[in-house]
Amino acid sequence: MFDTSNSNNYSYTTKHLEIHILGGLRTNKLESLRITLSIQKLKSSNVLRHSFDLYNDNQVEKFVRRCAERLEIGTSVVRRCLQELTHELENYRFILLQKQEDAHKPYTKELTEKERQAATAFLTGEKLLTRTNEYIGKSGVIGEETNRLLMYLLFTSRKTNNPLHCISLGSSGVGKTHLQSKVAELIPQEDKVEITVLSANAFYYFNRTELQNKLILIEDLDGAESVLYPLRELQSKKRITKTVVHKDSKGTTKTIHLTVEGPVSVAGCTTRESVYEDNSNRSFLLYIDESQEQDKKIMDYQRAVSAGQVNEDEQHASRDLLCNVQRVLKPIRVINPYALYLSLPQSVFKPRRTNSHYLQLIEAITFYKQYQREKKYDEVTGEEYIETEIEDIKEANELITDVLLRKSDLLSGACRDFFENLKTHLHNHSQTNFSNAEVRRWLRLPKSTVRRRFLELLDADVMQRVATKEKKIYRYELIDKDDYAMLKAAISKALQDCIDKINRSTEPDRAMAI
Repeated sequence: MFDTSNSNNYSYTTKHLEIHILGGLRTNKLESLRITLSIQKLKSSNVLRHSFDLYNDNQVEKFVRRCAERLEIGTSVVRRCLQELTHELENYRFILLQKQEDAHKPYTKELTEKERQAATAFLTGEKLLTRTNEYIGKSGVIGEETNRLLMYLLFTSRKTNNPLHCISLGSSGVGKTHLQSKVAELIPQEDKVEITVLSANAFYYFNRTELQNKLILIEDLDGAESVLYPLRELQSKKRITKTVVHKDSKGTTKTIHLTVEGPVSVAGCTTRESVYEDNSNRSFLLYIDESQEQDKKIMDYQRAVSAGQVNEDEQHASRDLLCNVQRVLKPIRVINPYALYLSLPQSVFKPRRTNSHYLQLIEAITFYKQYQREKKYDEVTGEEYIETEIEDIKEANELITDVLLRKSDLLSGACRDFFENLKTHLHNHSQTNFSNAEVRRWLRLPKSTVRRRFLELLDADVMQRVATKEKKIYRYELIDKDDYAMLKAAISKALQDCIDKINRSTEPDRAMAI
């Protein structure tokens, strides 16, 4: 009888002998079957313990003779017992290997017909993005209405050929990682890879297609600095390759190529905007709402949770539905017939890459609405595709306005927030000039932070020093107070001009249809 109920002490019992295999089996070397066993005759206290390889005939024969001598039993009995034990261990090792293989298979949930119908009905309903945003809120994401919907669409783009990426920015403790993790809960587990810390070469040792169309979530970019370069290449080239030296089974040294295929969608969080400029150029920058209104929403929600007034069943149901919505989306080509009419404001920095992001966001929205679009076929290739509608462009414009505003701003995101808060305080208190110490007291910020912000504002020529009678204390005043509002108006006008051009170009077609 072969008993494997104790993984560290298998037992094998025959009419004459009782054997225990101590420490279980190794499954990483199939060319050997090395074990540590104790063997004794039934109802005997005389025990022989030994380690050897059951595939090594010389070792087995020596052990058989030693057993026969020590236990006073025939060699044929011991030899037959070891042969039967070897057969049992071989079969059990194959079972263990199969279990390991099954455990490492990627999990894929099979939707029931009811779940599939519910997800399809959701995608075919009116005002899809509005309802999606409502369900994101019901799932437990508080506030951040624009950021959460934009992030969900960016994560959805992982299923397209040109996925989009995002970096969440904000000061420490404002909820960057929380927002990312909560929205990521709305993506199926089998479609995402969550990373806290990675070694420099870790990305190269994924299976070739293991990361294809996956969402890679980096909790903090500071913990993944060593992999930022391969990550950028994976974003841009959609594949990475590393050449390494490897010895084959014969000991011959060969050069092999480790290749990992994309495309992937990457999301990360950081407080240091300037440090990750190369990565941020490839990503949508989402600035976390640090306003007092957002603070109140979050704290009210925390109190409601503590008081047991939050419907957790509704949250789980909303998360499950949005995950199932992701599962029923199928890869399909998107064509934007209005792309030639679209242009970005001249104020946008790095317009080439930003223009690509703008077009890809419109495609991601169209892709998300695939169940509401008529499927068409290429006359030459027969490839199936869907087309963008004007509604998709309008919704993309609403979502991307703040992103373009940040990309057009001379100031960094953190400095802009500081500048706007300072302007608000000065306006509310009818004050025109101020000192470093006063600002620290008003905004409750560290001395080093205020000094850093002042230097950036002075360098951007939106603030200047003013002469005072007290020469030991510097005072400052703001120069350009309406720059941000004017910039926002210019961007909104440029985006609206694109819509107007499209409407004018389609008027003859609508007239003919009537």
